[in-house]
Amino acid sequence: MSQTTLRLDPHVHSEASYDARDPPELLLEQAADIGLDGVVVTDHDRISASLRAAELAPEYGLVGIPGVEVSTAHGHLLAIGIEERPRPGQSLADTVARVRELGGAAVVPHPFQRTRHGARGKHIVPAEPDGMETYNAWLFTGYRNRRARAFARRHGYTALAGSDAHTVATIGRAYTELTVPGPREDVTAEAVVEAIREGATGVNGRRVPYHKSAGHYVKGAGRKGFWAARSAGATALSLL
Repeated sequence: MSQTTLRLDPHVHSEASYDARDPPELLLEQAADIGLDGVVVTDHDRISASLRAAELAPEYGLVGIPGVEVSTAHGHLLAIGIEERPRPGQSLADTVARVRELGGAAVVPHPFQRTRHGARGKHIVPAEPDGMETYNAWLFTGYRNRRARAFARRHGYTALAGSDAHTVATIGRAYTELTVPGPREDVTAEAVVEAIREGATGVNGRRVPYHKSAGHYVKGAGRKGFWAARSAGATALSLL
């Protein structure tokens, strides 16, 4: 049987995310223009825009693959190839299991980076995800990408790369190559999920310019501090 190699950006945000601004149509147009075969719109705990993007993808010559970035109790998780959003706030392990029940692939994004809700190793290992983002284009330095790559290799997780794009300008900065059976026009979201589970991937990428990633890092740290302070305040009030 013939095989096809896809260039897929599995970590892209649309205007449905609180920290992004572009509609699905613009994301798809950009992906097609730069030669990708598909993107997975993975908004924060929202899936409607991703379902729309997956439905419209063939009009742009792309493979339609829905998904979502779930906020678990132990960090973020990409759910690739699903059409129903898992409930946020559950453990990482339970969320991984739910993603599989829904027919998707569970991938840990930007692991170890706490300012961006990256999961820690002590939660990742018991959860046994299908893959790990070993190259995220927005990481401030290359250290955590290298750490993620070594961790994935040690535990046998499929390696993926994602742009984590929040605007069209950074789509495809990092992308994953997947080998799937059959001709390009017959590729389905199910085939992409299976390729991830089987580890038939390749990692490609270049980092977002330093000054942009530094700003992104500062914003992430600020958001984490804000929510930590808000949580602490709520706890203090509850004790009064």
